[in-house]
Amino acid sequence: MDETIFLWDGWEPVARILLVTTFGFIWLIVLIRGTGQRTLSKMSALDFIIAVTLGSAFGRVVTASEVGLVEAFVAFATLIALQWLFATWRARSRRFQQLVDADPELLYLRGRIIDPAMRRHRITRDDLLGAVRQNGMGSLDEAEAIVFEPSGTFAVLSAGEYGDGSAVPTPNG
Repeated sequence: MDETIFLWDGWEPVARILLVTTFGFIWLIVLIRGTGQRTLSKMSALDFIIAVTLGSAFGRVVTASEVGLVEAFVAFATLIALQWLFATWRARSRRFQQLVDADPELLYLRGRIIDPAMRRHRITRDDLLGAVRQNGMGSLDEAEAIVFEPSGTFAVLSAGEYGDGSAVPTPNG
């Protein structure tokens, strides 16, 4: 039978957790960015990853007797430090921000659905109609522009809200 660890099992497991957590965090960002904005559903990639990994780490600590408390603290601290570090880099470097965040994308503009953008994000015309309805409009024609935001939400702008269009991304399709 395995020995239960309550507090400390040496430096080797701590070093393993530091390495696994760091590389796992980076890998999760790569995976989430690769799956597209729909996966995020109102969260940034960093928010989503920290929520999932912290929850998973906590669940593992709670259910696995072979994980010591110090190891759990190191894993949590590493995740929080990585989130803080990545968020800081993201705020200070446009290039780093582009690596970890998706850009908003124009899906509809003045009566024209931008099909390449729709296909890229696996969005249907019904998804656009739902966004229009959620914004109190009865027809797609009432919308001037629809933007797919990095959080996975839709920004629906009426003609009055569109203004000069400077906040609306240019079509990528």
